[in-house]
Amino acid sequence: MRSAISIVALLAAGGLSGGAALANDTLVELSKSNENWVMTGRDYNADNYSPMEQINKDNVKNLRSAWSFSTGVLHGHEGTPLVVDGIMYIHSPYPNTTFAVALDDPGKILWQHKPKQSPTARAVACCDVVNRGLAYWPGDDEVGPLILKTQLDGHVVALDAKTGDVRWIMENSDIKVGSTLTIAPYVVKDSVLVGSSGAELGVRGYVTSYNVKTGAQNWRAYATGPDEQIRLADDFNIANPHYGQKGLGLSTWEGESWKIGGGTNWGWYAYDPKENLIYYGSGNPAPWNETMRPGDNKWTMTIWGRDADTGMAKFGYQKTPHDEWDYAGVNVMMLSEQKDKDGKERKLLTHPDRNGIVYTLDRTDGTLVSANKLDDTVNWVKEVKLDTGLPERDPEFGTRMDHMARDICPSAMGYHNQGHDSYDPDRKLFFMGINHICMDWEPFMLPYRAGQFFVGATLNMYPGPKGDRQNYEGLGQVKAYNAITGKYQWEVMERFAVWGGTMTTAGGVVFYGTLDGFIKARDADTGNLLWKYKLPSGVIGHPMTYEHNGTQYIAIYYGVGGWPGVGLVFDLTDPTAGLGAVGAFKKLANYSQMGGGVMVFSLDGKSPYTEDLNVGEWAPKG
Repeated sequence: MRSAISIVALLAAGGLSGGAALANDTLVELSKSNENWVMTGRDYNADNYSPMEQINKDNVKNLRSAWSFSTGVLHGHEGTPLVVDGIMYIHSPYPNTTFAVALDDPGKILWQHKPKQSPTARAVACCDVVNRGLAYWPGDDEVGPLILKTQLDGHVVALDAKTGDVRWIMENSDIKVGSTLTIAPYVVKDSVLVGSSGAELGVRGYVTSYNVKTGAQNWRAYATGPDEQIRLADDFNIANPHYGQKGLGLSTWEGESWKIGGGTNWGWYAYDPKENLIYYGSGNPAPWNETMRPGDNKWTMTIWGRDADTGMAKFGYQKTPHDEWDYAGVNVMMLSEQKDKDGKERKLLTHPDRNGIVYTLDRTDGTLVSANKLDDTVNWVKEVKLDTGLPERDPEFGTRMDHMARDICPSAMGYHNQGHDSYDPDRKLFFMGINHICMDWEPFMLPYRAGQFFVGATLNMYPGPKGDRQNYEGLGQVKAYNAITGKYQWEVMERFAVWGGTMTTAGGVVFYGTLDGFIKARDADTGNLLWKYKLPSGVIGHPMTYEHNGTQYIAIYYGVGGWPGVGLVFDLTDPTAGLGAVGAFKKLANYSQMGGGVMVFSLDGKSPYTEDLNVGEWAPKG
């Protein structure tokens, strides 16, 4: 990988540790303010929860559109915009344009960054040309505030937050072997974390920490291979040795297949400043055909807890050893502090996984606290044993060569995918956007060729048992879940998968978007529908909220696409195309077409333009 291209003067080597602590404290304080949404998930807990209650279950019916912004880009718009100090930062899918607009007059673009990148990246993107968001670094005495972004062609870019000028650019991934970037960067102290995509092309996954000021690499940790490259601490999994400890990144693979073994991470991160641990999930092994890679295939499909400064792993819990179904475990990690069933106060991590299990771990050492089915129709696994952490598989729904496995639930899309969900600390409830999709699976053999798809399975997908399989509707759910009791307080069905996730507030309202183009608000206690609005296009991002000049706003991206929208955006008709998604979402084009932008709402549509009609007006000089 080529070194960073520095656009600013070289920085002095000393004095970074104090600056790191200061920058981290500043970001934490910014995240506490209702005026800001400074990172994906709102704060380091990644709980998508806002303490605001100006908009509540009694008045949410009065929400009206306040203003909107078009990115001018089609395809899927995932993630959320950021809001910092009165400026909204907006991103798009490829070509990964970034905009800054002032909330006092959001009709005027302060700056925009339109990178030039190789169109080859589009050809090796697995599931649409999406991007999941931006990151913000608040700056210090040496360097001003930065916006961090990823590009589909594998580059990480730092922009001056005030001007949009490029400060540095670093090549993280090589598109010639199929490694792309769709992940939202994640800032911790004076570092920015970036994952990788491309397991469907045999890419070996890794997470990299870069110096946020210069782009210089701090460390890189792989999901497979030798312990020193996976970066396992001396006391790795000491609290749970049955999870496995040393040497397994090689011994659980046949020969050198670990070099093309997948385990990419393109999902979400969380961070505990007191533990100084970052949390994320590694994805599916490659290829999908399990016959071609005997063994547990560690450390794919793993929840990681790593030291933020060194990258050394304190624990790793593999949820689906020897994955047979593409249950890539990169989903959201939400942090909470709750009493367990024995009344002990614990620091927890809750993770709804693609495999249809929602896991809760003690985030200090990785101990498994609970593992419950996201829906009672999950059938590949009977239960997860808490003492071993191992899933008890149902062999009827396993996959093998020369066999068509039928009615596996969930499908490869998972009962949960990239959606970023939310947690209400007062109600002790997680609100989860769920897929309800099952599949038939037939594997086949194929050779590895760099830069080409390395899957080895043909899939047919359709609604789960609670959906309408004849009409291909009922592909999604929204649920309220208690991680301690394992019970669901309420659940509702949706026409299509709730791909983007949820956001909840102290006002007792849960917000989310739908693929057929609605933003909806439900009562957090009952699940009753309180309000909805038809957007110009389907939604695969999640809502966010901020306060400006005393008014609370709700914002959400619209722009159908992503894996469920590949048939629509690429005009595909073969039901097995798009890794099986085309067949599952064959009705989507009847409800949504492509678009791309941000829609913002407030009570009665209050905005800078309703408060002062002259805002945004032009008047001749003199």
